[in-house]
Amino acid sequence: MKTPPIVSQAEWEQARQRLLVKEKELTRARDAMAAARRRMPWLAVEKEYAFDTPRGRMSLPDLFEGRRQLVVYRAFYEPGVFGWPDHACRGCSLVTADQVGHVAHLHARDTTLVFASRAPQADIERLKARMGWKMPWVTMLDDFDADFGVDEWHGTNAFIREGDRVFRTYFINGRGDEALGSTFSYLDMTALGRQEEWEDSPEGYPQTPPYEWWNWHDEYRGQGPEEGWLDKIAEAEGHLIPIRTTATHDDCCH
Repeated sequence: MKTPPIVSQAEWEQARQRLLVKEKELTRARDAMAAARRRMPWLAVEKEYAFDTPRGRMSLPDLFEGRRQLVVYRAFYEPGVFGWPDHACRGCSLVTADQVGHVAHLHARDTTLVFASRAPQADIERLKARMGWKMPWVTMLDDFDADFGVDEWHGTNAFIREGDRVFRTYFINGRGDEALGSTFSYLDMTALGRQEEWEDSPEGYPQTPPYEWWNWHDEYRGQGPEEGWLDKIAEAEGHLIPIRTTATHDDCCH
């Protein structure tokens, strides 16, 4: 193994600063991609679909659970998949399922996350208990996977609901799924994005100040941010918490 050179602290910091320029370019490029996704045309979903869930039979609109957006990851767990019935696909398990953050943060942005497979609910519940997974996981009962490009390979579809109508807004598969799992990675693929004021979104899209909506996952109750949290944000002048930095909002997290 040919290792890089060993340098002084000053030389190492200079090298890091040079690379940081490229990292910021990559961050801006991701922001631009997310902004382009928010301007994608919508595809109306005219067909009805059915899913088996722990609460019984549900339709695609039902999966939104009253929220405006829905993200559906097609996980391969069913007869014929390597590992069945003890495990789901190794790739689905490692790349996506093990990376999913707490769904309460998505719910706070009016977005629901659901996994979908063809395995019966009894097998899915047993698998989730074994692996420690908490995300909602439903059973497909019809052609949903074939109609949305995930019958032969994993992929993630994003939908939005306008009244009684459902629209497909974006689709990620292949290596694109590798980066998914975190709250912001899912929000960045949706039609509404993170819904924060700094984002480049079409006029009229819902947006709130950054940080203010953030909360512990067991403390979301639908009300506005607490005064104590607002005080912390004001104290940091919009800087990212914890408050031990002199970086600006732009430099710190974007």
